[in-house]
Amino acid sequence: MTDTPDPERDRRASLQAAKLGALVRAHWSDRADGAEAGSFPGGATLASADAAVLWILLDAQEGAVRRLGAALALAARRGTGELHLLVEDGDDAAVLARRAALFAPAPSVWAVAGAQVAPAAPAPPALDPAPAPEAELFRPVLAAAGLETLVEGGSLLGEVLGLEVARVVPGDDGTAHVQAGVGRFDREVGAMMFAELSETDVRRPGTPRHPLNQLVPERWLRSVLVARPDLVGAAELRPVGSAVPRANLKESGVATAVGVDTHGRAVVVTCSTGVDLDLVPSAADDRLAHAPGARLVVAVPARDALPVTTDLARHLVDPAEVVAVGDDWQMATVDGAP
Repeated sequence: MTDTPDPERDRRASLQAAKLGALVRAHWSDRADGAEAGSFPGGATLASADAAVLWILLDAQEGAVRRLGAALALAARRGTGELHLLVEDGDDAAVLARRAALFAPAPSVWAVAGAQVAPAAPAPPALDPAPAPEAELFRPVLAAAGLETLVEGGSLLGEVLGLEVARVVPGDDGTAHVQAGVGRFDREVGAMMFAELSETDVRRPGTPRHPLNQLVPERWLRSVLVARPDLVGAAELRPVGSAVPRANLKESGVATAVGVDTHGRAVVVTCSTGVDLDLVPSAADDRLAHAPGARLVVAVPARDALPVTTDLARHLVDPAEVVAVGDDWQMATVDGAP
């Protein structure tokens, strides 16, 4: 099966390739002769004639921040010793530089401004602020409704097996209220009353396939591991927000928890399902935000424990451990067995 032709996408890819060629010729003229152009999802590539150097231009409209893992994987597959990432958005370049510095060897990240390039200064570690005091008053209310409570991006959330169904929203008058619904980007779906939140039983293992049990499976996995931390060698875990939050419920992302392992050492556990090449950079960035120096565990279902993930985890300055959770992980908390 082939992709449907997209003239606009093809035109943009051609423009990106032309722009990258011009930038490399202008700033790396001694290595540009005979360079070979190539494609890259959300950008373009150029490889030196001796294959020792790889330049990748990341399109600002295609989520450059989440392309580091794919770029590192491509460089490793080609046997490239020197990787340069050129980023057209200054803020993205700063976050990408922060993430790149967590790897050894670290790729060079450049901020592009017109025809000029300059080294990107790394952004400071991300923050996950606490919710407003008036929002915290609703934590026992969410818990009494049978919801898992967590703080993410300064908001207090209520989840059912990793699916957000309630959010506490502060008002301008110093009060707060609960908004119910599936995700903060779909409040019209949340016209249900707060007392009806238990109707999300469709998010249970063994139920027929339904949109609600297909959303954010990595957060479902995190929910299971918070209830069963022993599955990843931890003694206790609590969910936290990610350094780069997802834009919507359908965007790929990770779900992270922090706690202590069975030896009393601080641990960060980052969950993912399926194939996500940016899993390891995201996990390392989350560790930097919440517990620098902690043991880092990347948790994935056994079928998704790919060699590329293990390879990227090994190339962190402070390497991560990949733990394969049994493919029946959705059943791990069934029948009151947390």
